[in-house]
Amino acid sequence: MSSKNKKTWDAIFTDPVKSDIEWHDIEALFAAAGAEITEGNGSRVRVKLNGIRAVFHRPHPEKVTDKGAVKSVRRLLQEAEVTRDDV
Repeated sequence: MSSKNKKTWDAIFTDPVKSDIEWHDIEALFAAAGAEITEGNGSRVRVKLNGIRAVFHRPHPEKVTDKGAVKSVRRLLQEAEVTRDDV
């Protein structure tokens, strides 16, 4: 895992939930975990990770992800049984 991915992982699993994680860092974490990432309509991003699927909206015009999306990212990683050592 790169040091950037470690920082992103730690930020995702920090309580209280952070709202200053940049979306491109989250996408890089998904890619490092082996996720299949495809573009949807508009700002939608489809993510398939270990058979678990989720759809996210890229934040715009800001670059940072809101707390609700961070919770969804956290839930996807947990349901896909990805650990910090996997990325």
